[in-house]
Amino acid sequence: MTQQKNDESQIIVNQTIDGQPADKSSATSKSKLADAPQTRRPDPYIWGIYISLLIVSVIELFSASSTEIRGDDVYGPLIRHGIFLALGFGIVIVFQNIHYKYFKNLAWVAGIITLALLVYTMFAGANINGAQRAIIVGGITIQPPEIAKLSIVLLLSAIMSKHQISRGMDNKGIFLCALVVLLFCAFLIKNGMTNTILIFGISLAMFLIGGMQLRKVLLILMIFGVAGATMYGIKTLTDEVEDEETEIVQESGSRMSTWTNRIQRHFEGVHPDDTIDDYNRQAMYSCFAQANGWVIGRGPGNSEERARLPLAFSDYIYAIIIEDTGFVGGFLLLALYLFLIARAGRIASNCSRAFPAFLIMGCAILIVFQALVHMAITTGVFPVSGQPLPLISKGGTSVLVMSAAIGMMLSVSRYAVQNGNKKDVKLELNELPEDMQAANPTQLTYNDIKK
Repeated sequence: MTQQKNDESQIIVNQTIDGQPADKSSATSKSKLADAPQTRRPDPYIWGIYISLLIVSVIELFSASSTEIRGDDVYGPLIRHGIFLALGFGIVIVFQNIHYKYFKNLAWVAGIITLALLVYTMFAGANINGAQRAIIVGGITIQPPEIAKLSIVLLLSAIMSKHQISRGMDNKGIFLCALVVLLFCAFLIKNGMTNTILIFGISLAMFLIGGMQLRKVLLILMIFGVAGATMYGIKTLTDEVEDEETEIVQESGSRMSTWTNRIQRHFEGVHPDDTIDDYNRQAMYSCFAQANGWVIGRGPGNSEERARLPLAFSDYIYAIIIEDTGFVGGFLLLALYLFLIARAGRIASNCSRAFPAFLIMGCAILIVFQALVHMAITTGVFPVSGQPLPLISKGGTSVLVMSAAIGMMLSVSRYAVQNGNKKDVKLELNELPEDMQAANPTQLTYNDIKK
């Protein structure tokens, strides 16, 4: 009996060695593996950029946080920021291991939740730095406008990929995209004009990348212009009513007058001999910090303006980076962000399907546009406003949202089938739902350029 069992075991082993499955479950498992596209490692360049930004964040946040440091809690600000960076790192690890198709399924859920948060913030949000833009839960501050930026990227990627036609997008897709953007902006404009403009910019960039015809882009621009003028008028009337009801007779009594005054002061400019007051304090000390940096900077931790520059650890951290590392450090950081969008463009152009291409480019545009706006504000190119430097400035919501964007980019780099592998392209089509099977228009453009 024992000999018979040993012989049977040997037969099973031999069958396995010869390439024959030992049982049906094993055969099914091997079949599924054979019918799935080959996955790759997450893109090492995106990982390298992400890690580099985290290192800069830790060093410069500690350098710029002198106003928050107390004698009995020197490392407190850095530890609190480090916790959010660690949480963000965990999000990146999780998201890079999720197939990109699942992010499309979450797009509308994320959009509805974000809209609910924006509506709540609009009517019952906490006032921070003169704007009603946050929700405070258990001592934790949540910034819905930051979440809205990533939600827009998800929604537009889902809509654009579903409504692709041979020459761009169909009219229904264009209508839905415009409606989603206008709906978000309608509830966002009271929280901040800069965030609203950012969402418009991100949306238009994605429309162009998605192959939308120029005449339709111009039509959307006209719609946005009319809607923007309408929202501006409504906001002005609302502010006037609020000012009358509360008997506020100050020049900066409303957000609309604040935006107008900031734009006016921006065009007037600042000069070294100007008297420093509450209106030009940020711009003046930011200019001083950058002038102190010169070419190679004073070295990390040696900033002179960090104690005087308001919000040096968030909205104006780029000025401290330049003071610490000079023009060289500021330029290298800018190059790092630009390389991120270049790398995303390379991956997107090689994707077989439209959705992963739109998703990775949308996430890259979100991160890089916000970085460019932050840098433009800090260097005086744009009027004074508040925008964190992605993955570097202090701000838990921003760090987590940008980490999620990086994780989605890594997911696309890992799971999206690349150009040229016909077998994997066919397998990917079989694996994706019908509304995600549209061909990637950026790939077609890229191939035409190569020819």
